Amino acid sequence: MNRSCKEKPVRLARSVFVFVFCLAGLVYAESLTLPLDRRPDWLQRDGIVMAGSWEPLLFRVRRDGSDGYTPTAEQRAAYTREHSPEMIAELKALGVNFIMMHCYKGAGLEAERQSMADAVRFASLCRDAGLRVGVYNYSGAFLWEPLFKETPQARDWVLLNSDGSPLTYGSATYRYRWNRNHPDAQAFYRQLVRFAVQDIQADLLHFDNYGYGPGWDANSIEHFRDYLKATYTVDQLKKMGVDDVSTVQPPIAGTREDLLQRAWLEFCCRSLAGSYYDMNRYARSLRKDILIECNPGGPGNWIRPPVDHGRLLQGGEAFWDEGRPPAYTNGQLHSRIRTYKVARRIDNIAFAYATRPLEMAEMIAFNRDCLGCICWFEYGKIVAKPGSNEPVSKALAPFIRFFHERRDLLRGANVIADVAVLRSFPSQVFADPKYAQRTYRAEQALIENRMCFQIIYDHHLNDLARYPVLVLAGCVALSDPQVEQIKQYVESGGRLCIVGPVATHDEWMFPREKPALDNLPNDKVIRIDENGDMIDAIGHIFGERLSVSVQAQHGLCSELTEQPGRRLVHLVNYRDDGPVKHVSVKLRLPDGRHVKAVMLVSPERKNDLELDFQEQTGIVTFSVPQVETYGIAVVTIK
Repeated sequence: MNRSCKEKPVRLARSVFVFVFCLAGLVYAESLTLPLDRRPDWLQRDGIVMAGSWEPLLFRVRRDGSDGYTPTAEQRAAYTREHSPEMIAELKALGVNFIMMHCYKGAGLEAERQSMADAVRFASLCRDAGLRVGVYNYSGAFLWEPLFKETPQARDWVLLNSDGSPLTYGSATYRYRWNRNHPDAQAFYRQLVRFAVQDIQADLLHFDNYGYGPGWDANSIEHFRDYLKATYTVDQLKKMGVDDVSTVQPPIAGTREDLLQRAWLEFCCRSLAGSYYDMNRYARSLRKDILIECNPGGPGNWIRPPVDHGRLLQGGEAFWDEGRPPAYTNGQLHSRIRTYKVARRIDNIAFAYATRPLEMAEMIAFNRDCLGCICWFEYGKIVAKPGSNEPVSKALAPFIRFFHERRDLLRGANVIADVAVLRSFPSQVFADPKYAQRTYRAEQALIENRMCFQIIYDHHLNDLARYPVLVLAGCVALSDPQVEQIKQYVESGGRLCIVGPVATHDEWMFPREKPALDNLPNDKVIRIDENGDMIDAIGHIFGERLSVSVQAQHGLCSELTEQPGRRLVHLVNYRDDGPVKHVSVKLRLPDGRHVKAVMLVSPERKNDLELDFQEQTGIVTFSVPQVETYGIAVVTIK
């Protein structure tokens, strides 16, 4: 089964349909993400302005170069200062309302007993001061030297490389990554969840380093074999080259045509998400409204197993993106907009460091209920972020104040999207990388041209009716059920923009006799080649029916949200060569509604500015004189 897909006869491709549907049909578990109306009231009311210091003292000692874990007297004194009411007062003065603090790092319950007791006391001080508390509940790696002494059985929890060596935390060889699906490890870490919920009384649990799935350890191999036995028949396994499941080893580095490799990638994504769901369920058995968050990093340019954001993030309410900060460099736009688009669609909040006005502007415009982590206060010294000696920039103060004082413009606002772009798992994971790049380019074109859109994943095909247009770019691998969902969407009035070949293969990347969406009516589909002008094609579909059109220099991005009685056009200037001037906006109004007023609101303006507007046949047009970093055009309708 190692020949190229092109060499396989079509009759084989269709003969394994039941098999591939089981695998690449991507059975998603029911979402555990709390609906917005079941979350704690403070989250939407106040939002999150975060300060962080989540490393326990013994870990810092080793991290900073010591061979052991014993702090100096100077370190202890600074650590005590960090946990003082005076420190809390300084953070509150900056506008912080949420502390992300330490709970447990991975050295063992006895080794971290004092640190965990410190966490209980500090959390109590924070609550007394009116601050909310999130805790670093545990990492995806443990400090194996002290842990193995205290808990010898933890040796069995280590993730192994294909050569049998422990998977380390990069060059930090004193940290081993652990198997999140090992039942004994899960039982151990549930103790930490219980401690965080019941003793610390945390508002949010943070699970770090959620980027590594199963490995080549005995437990991972056993689970993989169980997965194969439970999912596929004997005949199906033989088509994968498996005669005896009990001897199967995880593939080390298979080609994209290797069926067992594809099964392994799907298994890894399923396992990682499942471990997150398991901890959520346990935490919610202790308190129903506890918020759950993990750190898989941002969604990036394509789906990278074992992290499938579309699947993983349904296990909680928030996630971290510690990647490249936004910038406009040499005419190229770099943003975290994808992160916020993915977060919004899955009802998550995105966490990121916000050390510059641009990062805060981007969060206010595209994120939900969070301004980011604005500072780091390790050892009682407040700096911009971990590893930095930079003080918190005074330029952030207007944005922090704006986030607090103008919550009415952000609270409960929902994104309006004309277009959905599908990130197809089998197309991005099993197909040639060029197809994932086509999806990425489609997303980037929509971002740079200020189109109202959202990123969706395979399971969102159940809910296409909310989008007038679905973009299929690089989506060469679609299952028969997915094809039917898309056809039903078109029959119900939806429109397609197809970029390059689509549905030429099934979800296992076997070629179809003919592309499955070729027979759709031409008046409902616009087809362009991979180098075609997608923005022009979408404009042709909509005509004057686009929800909003924003004309401005390259480097200005926008988002459209709505609240009862108003629509809000968020404008973010990524350029560093001065304000963007003369921004022309054309906004479509809800049927039968008219404009009462248009106001420009900005953290960089002392007073709101009333804008002149023209209204005609359901369209309002106006001009924003300039955008320094961020502004909202608030259109009040009647």
